[in-house]
Amino acid sequence: MMLIFFFWRLVDSVIACLASLAIPYLGFFPYKEIFADYHLPRFISGLANFDGAQYLLIVREGYNQFTQAYFPIYPLLIKFVSFIVPNHLLSGLLISNLCFLIGLYFFKQYLMREGEETSPLQVIIFLLLFPTSFFFGALYTEGLFFLLTVLVLWGLQQKKYWLVALMGFLAALTRFVGVFLMIPIGIHVLQNQISRPKVDQPLAEKIKNQNYRSKFKNKNNYYLLTPLLGLLSYMLYLWKTTGDALFFFHSQPVFGANRSTHLILLPQVYFRYFKIFLTANIDFRYFVAITEFVVFNFCLIVLICSLVDSWRKLRGTRQRGRQEHWRGKNFRLWLSTNNGLIIFSLINLLLPTLTGTFSSLPRYALMSLSVFIFLGQIKSRRLKLSIATVFLLLHIILLSYFIQGYFVG
Repeated sequence: MMLIFFFWRLVDSVIACLASLAIPYLGFFPYKEIFADYHLPRFISGLANFDGAQYLLIVREGYNQFTQAYFPIYPLLIKFVSFIVPNHLLSGLLISNLCFLIGLYFFKQYLMREGEETSPLQVIIFLLLFPTSFFFGALYTEGLFFLLTVLVLWGLQQKKYWLVALMGFLAALTRFVGVFLMIPIGIHVLQNQISRPKVDQPLAEKIKNQNYRSKFKNKNNYYLLTPLLGLLSYMLYLWKTTGDALFFFHSQPVFGANRSTHLILLPQVYFRYFKIFLTANIDFRYFVAITEFVVFNFCLIVLICSLVDSWRKLRGTRQRGRQEHWRGKNFRLWLSTNNGLIIFSLINLLLPTLTGTFSSLPRYALMSLSVFIFLGQIKSRRLKLSIATVFLLLHIILLSYFIQGYFVG
């Protein structure tokens, strides 16, 4: 796994270095002048373009007007690591890359226990080839949030509930969508509460399992609340400092991207993008809009297929359950951490669209991990190779322009 990570890191570095020589620099975003203080080559400092500059500003000056839109754990970690690595930009990149590397290891461990249909190596390759996977190694929260999410999933799988509680709490203090990790956690709790022993199970083992479920029900429901507690902690801080507990949301329009603080339904977002395709000038921003639209719909279709496939497997299990005289509600057979992850992935993809745009969705889609799990289960080699090739080409283009200060997500 470490070899794959360093190869991915090397290839991205070569692409970034060549892009800094071949593509004119744009850098049309606030506080880009802050990079001069860190004395690093552009192909490195470019990994902090756009939101990365905001995180550096928070580390240096604390929250100021409107920067509360960025959740606190990542800048706090940068500030802490800066006692060892004084360069804030390098500290942030170190955190992102180290977290992502560790996250890949635990993601592989999680996938290896999810069944024979899943190829961990293929899932991880699709993840690394994804058009915007370079954000995992950039001065963004993607690398950290990936680690926290994977540790929640792995902790549920291994029944290490103290780890689930801690990582869920920190995830909600890293990104807003972290609060929705309550869904895979909740499904895991529900699965353990309503599962029933087999009819032919020995009486002593039945009693043992019943005692375990009773203990689980009384003790471990609290782990469901930790992501919510993380979000509420930040909201309490915002309420005390700004008077608005939802200031992280209400400040979004200040950062552009045509975001709205009024909820906008998905059909309206489609209408806006069709209007862009029909009326806008064909330039780089037009290409970005197409990319946002295509990536969103591709991931949405994959997640819907993944959800349908999980229900298909449930139907097969129900038929086998009848043969085994399984009693009770068959819906419990569908409950699993992996299916909870599908729902989380859907929410992660759909939630940003409620602000009225697909902007940044190629980046947000990275945390819809069920997309990559489903792609890794595809049987057709030709189809997998075609998808991987398109991913790689888009990855090269988007990384090259991002390093040179063009907004791609």
